[in-house]
Amino acid sequence: MNRNVLISGASIAGPALAYWLGRHGFQPTVVELAPALRQGGQAVDFRGEAHLTVLERMGLLPGLRRIQTGGSPMRFVDERGRTLLDLPAEFAGGEIEVLRGDLARALHELSLPRTEYVFGDSIVGLTETSDGVRVTFRSGISRDFGLVIGADGLHSNVRRLAFGPEEDYVSHLGYYAATWQLPNELGVGKGSVGYNAPGRLASVGADHRDPARAGAFFVFAAPRLSYDRHDPEQQQQKRLISDAFSGLGWEVPRLLRSLHEAPDLYFDSISRADVATWSTGRVCLVGDAACGATIGGMGTGSAIVAAYVLAGELARARGDHRAAFARYESRLRTYAENCQAGGDRTGKFLAPATATGIRLRNTLLSRRLLLNGMLKLGEKVSSTVTLPDYAADPRHAGR
Repeated sequence: MNRNVLISGASIAGPALAYWLGRHGFQPTVVELAPALRQGGQAVDFRGEAHLTVLERMGLLPGLRRIQTGGSPMRFVDERGRTLLDLPAEFAGGEIEVLRGDLARALHELSLPRTEYVFGDSIVGLTETSDGVRVTFRSGISRDFGLVIGADGLHSNVRRLAFGPEEDYVSHLGYYAATWQLPNELGVGKGSVGYNAPGRLASVGADHRDPARAGAFFVFAAPRLSYDRHDPEQQQQKRLISDAFSGLGWEVPRLLRSLHEAPDLYFDSISRADVATWSTGRVCLVGDAACGATIGGMGTGSAIVAAYVLAGELARARGDHRAAFARYESRLRTYAENCQAGGDRTGKFLAPATATGIRLRNTLLSRRLLLNGMLKLGEKVSSTVTLPDYAADPRHAGR
């Protein structure tokens, strides 16, 4: 059996999978298009038994508790800055909330002793052979691996190469989201404050470690837009955001001025990925590449769980990747789809399409009973999966 496994993507699912594969005696290689680990990013959260169990088994739980943000309360205001709705930290922050960049760094460090990392390169060709996959890289190098795993997100390169074009699997949900860093000139305290106009949200939140810094988070309704996702200057994206929020009051003009100087803009559609079967031959998808949602689908926690299960099933299968892939998908599909469903409502929740919709959201979520019910539902969904203790399986004990 060729135990060399290539993983595409070094964000969350990729390093988590590499760690578990290394624990089970595989030789993982992670390839990442970016020249280094991506820093910063929005906060991500974990909630429910399944998420916390996997983090505990990885030994990450104490360290993440030390660097957690403490949660991010959300306040919605009118044009004059008067509060319309307050949401508590646990609404968005779950039981543990950390910055995406901090989590990625922790996973990278954990996996590094047993993992080869290749930054600044990507896969351009996959050819399945009798006992593996011949992989061609953008750098011109070709290498052979036993398996290839796409852990490269909603816009998965591996899915495109092995399954088909992105438009066959990714559905636009009618909204776009953008984030960028800026000085905290508004003096925002803990959490974030946001302003709505129909179909739009402009918000800003303080950096929990550096109160002089802040992060903008904008959401707006739009049909599918045409732009170059890989444009290093991101001028098209900045223009689309500016046009969508032109003419709005509150602090929107000041936030838009900071956008033009931002070197680290994240901009993407709010979309979901649906793949009928998560594997084909010796290629398999994990995390958002298989069953993802841009925001609100508990994608980070689901990715951690999926990485644990996929690696465990590959170890149990002792070389039978078809059986491992089938058991992995059977265990997780319903769970992943239940988590993903939350992302379908994210855009409409953050930026309701009408003034009436904004008022209705604010009125309903001001009721503590309803808010508590939503929090409990999220915890329930995130725990609807049974996690085997693969390390206790005698068929691969000691690896």
